[in-house]
Amino acid sequence: MGELLKEIYALECSHIDPEVRISAEKLGNVLDDDFFEFGSSGGLIKRSDYKEDHQLSPDPMEIKFFDMHELGPDAVLTTYQVHNRNTGRLTNRSSIWKKRENGWKLFFHQGTVSAGDVFN
Repeated sequence: MGELLKEIYALECSHIDPEVRISAEKLGNVLDDDFFEFGSSGGLIKRSDYKEDHQLSPDPMEIKFFDMHELGPDAVLTTYQVHNRNTGRLTNRSSIWKKRENGWKLFFHQGTVSAGDVFN
């Protein structure tokens, strides 16, 4: 696994870490100032929507089928599936990470409920 792939994978893991998900401050350290998301509910979510703690589920999650595609020297696209260990729900996810002066930041994210292991 290349160094960039390892770094981005670690950032994606932090994005779903229960300790990060329940902390507006820790989540804010991951998100780009211009972050936006299409959630699995279909709604549009912006960085400014994460002002308070405990806004995201703290359920333990596992990343499966992780892949990364370089879009340019300062941007990457990740695709993967997340398994929620408490509910069993699978979601297909994609993220765009942008390299900023203070490191890689999550610029865009989308989660879509999955019918199964579609990445096989």
